[in-house]
Amino acid sequence: MVEKFVSAERPQTEEGMQYHIACRPGDVARYVLLPGDPERVPKISSLWDEAREIAFHREYRTHTGRYKGVPISVTSTGIGGPSTAIAVEELAAIGADTFIRVGSTGAIQPGIEIGDLIIAKAAVRFEGTSKQYVRVEYPAVADLEVTLALIEAAETLGVRYHIGITASTDSFYLGQGRPGLNGYFPSFARNILDDLRQARVTNFEMEAATLFTLANIYGLRAGCVCAVFANRVTDEFGKAGEKEAAMVASEAVKILAEWDEEKGKAGKKVWFPGLRG
Repeated sequence: MVEKFVSAERPQTEEGMQYHIACRPGDVARYVLLPGDPERVPKISSLWDEAREIAFHREYRTHTGRYKGVPISVTSTGIGGPSTAIAVEELAAIGADTFIRVGSTGAIQPGIEIGDLIIAKAAVRFEGTSKQYVRVEYPAVADLEVTLALIEAAETLGVRYHIGITASTDSFYLGQGRPGLNGYFPSFARNILDDLRQARVTNFEMEAATLFTLANIYGLRAGCVCAVFANRVTDEFGKAGEKEAAMVASEAVKILAEWDEEKGKAGKKVWFPGLRG
């Protein structure tokens, strides 16, 4: 039996189930966390008041529940821009409008330790996916409200964090200044670390630029918080800070929900501190 989809341009069923993420309208909250690894999904949702698995198709695993009373979802994106763009396209099509990437990263500036968090305010578009949406001069910037909510959440939870510009790449190895197999290491790859350090770029990861670009094009909100697994200054690598990043992202959703309610009551389109005064 052939499963029917209504269109080859936007493959979904008549009920609105999306082809890749296998979710339909009503399955996800407006606030969605976006880890890369499907194994991070249950780790994140275990921090909530309640959660249930909605779908697990390919690299896309989705849980929906509540955190401190606020409806919230988490969907894994897999690695890199192409699969992230698919997740954003399909999640937005079924009602999500606020996204927070929750990932791991490599720090390239001194003073950042393994397990620290980095909140990205913008991204260097070294990946290729965003270039298929808009010309290269278009900036990849995080949403101001989401970024502020991440900062407030980190302060509230008392975790170490840094704010900076990330560089999103399509390559974990040469694209981030690591030699390839058998020592393959052309000059452009050898120089990338020093060039970015001089430009005060904070870290490497692989999804934020795509997320920020699509969110701005489509009128959505997006932010990014990553745990530092790699320290490229000291050449250390360790898995730490994963839970703290998930806690900060979840707490930021609660904060955003409060701000969204305050905006609605005040009839404002943008939250600012004076609304609480």
